[in-house]
Amino acid sequence: MTILPLDLAANATPEALHAFLRQCQGIAVRAGRMKLVSISLEVDALDPLAVLESIFEPDERHFYAERPDLETAISGAETALAFETSGPGRFADVQRWIDDVLANTLAVGDVNAPFGGPHFFTSFTFADEVELGESFPAARVFVPRWQVARAGQVTTAVANLAIAPETDLAPLAARVWQAHAKFRSFEYGKGQGAFTDGMHGSQGSHETYTSHEAGDYRAAVARALEGIAAGEFSKIVLARARDLTAERPLHPLQLLNGLRQRFPSCHAFSLANGRGQSFIGASPERLVRVSRGVLETEALAGSIRRGASASEDAALAAALLHSEKDLHEQQLVVEAITSRLAQLGLKPEFPASPEVRRLANVQHLQTPIRAVLPAFVRLLDALAALHPTPAVGGTPHAAAVARIRGLEGFPRGLYAGALGWLNARGGGEFFVGLRSALVDGPRARLYAGAGIVAGSVPENEFAETELKFKAMQHALLAP
Repeated sequence: MTILPLDLAANATPEALHAFLRQCQGIAVRAGRMKLVSISLEVDALDPLAVLESIFEPDERHFYAERPDLETAISGAETALAFETSGPGRFADVQRWIDDVLANTLAVGDVNAPFGGPHFFTSFTFADEVELGESFPAARVFVPRWQVARAGQVTTAVANLAIAPETDLAPLAARVWQAHAKFRSFEYGKGQGAFTDGMHGSQGSHETYTSHEAGDYRAAVARALEGIAAGEFSKIVLARARDLTAERPLHPLQLLNGLRQRFPSCHAFSLANGRGQSFIGASPERLVRVSRGVLETEALAGSIRRGASASEDAALAAALLHSEKDLHEQQLVVEAITSRLAQLGLKPEFPASPEVRRLANVQHLQTPIRAVLPAFVRLLDALAALHPTPAVGGTPHAAAVARIRGLEGFPRGLYAGALGWLNARGGGEFFVGLRSALVDGPRARLYAGAGIVAGSVPENEFAETELKFKAMQHALLAP
């Protein structure tokens, strides 16, 4: 990436912007190829979800991720550049595409501010390939035209433009200048986007919903236990899919607001495919984060409900910490993650015993894992090695994953997939697509899963997934 020495404050006129874009186009002409121009600007404090909601267009791609408790959020809308691929080499394909884009990027402004510069919003489905008719490709990465992100009290707005030798600069310059003015004094409201009056979310809704679920989950768990007893695998994660239909179209971002309020310590997210479907959720599980040369991940497995009182809650947490079945499941995940990182040449560090992660409706066993990232290993290398973890797939990986589709009876798509972003400095963060729903007009498909190991009881696993469904339905659809 080439950072150009342009003082935006000293050149804050439409004429100066147009002259700068002409300069960038001259570089594109001499190179004989398109250049990505990225303009970063620190602005007054904004809520990225409210901004995205205000400019929401059902037929445009968007990406949103937030950790409310950490006061970080990032959103991007529309598409400057995009790439799709599939197959076992999809992570490497995406990395090569990102490298090529960055080699041809011209950046100006507050590039080194938190979330400054171009970001690459990326999604990988659970499987390497997708089935006909699925809503998202096996791997997709896109650079948004508009990006707004918040880190604590700092908000950074970024405009990304694809400029080719033949690009008409006048409309681009006009759009960027309008965006500059809007982000300098943003006014929230429906009038700024193409809101559909018929869309609604969870707040104030008294709609009725029909529900349908295919398959027999208890029977699927029983068949999985037969595979474990036969030595086919030691753990397998099985999910349920529940389809809800409302009376009117659902607004994915308004539904997401209910999720982020109910699960502030989770990764609230929304990914739209530009064809009207959005995958939203509040994931408790970080898959991998890289910042300043340090990789962070975690093992998250084993579950128990929350208590009605402080005493009951503490007793349940203690039971989870002493549950032979849950500790075994957690150990399988820790061993698989650390083994995969070691194969990349990393030296993972982690505590000897797990801790309890408390969410609004459930408690999990969690083991944080970190490692210094060598120069020859990049974030997507680690992601390719880790995804899918035994927390969403199973152990051994190949044997368990091969059985999931047949036992579940539906394609997972982005459920239990990897979603996240990368920046121009090699940092980024990915989380697992859990506690999630695929929203399509008036329909929402909700997902919930559980890890099956020796000692699992079908009825107990059904109850665990039912607890997760209820929490999702309440956050999404309660009045």
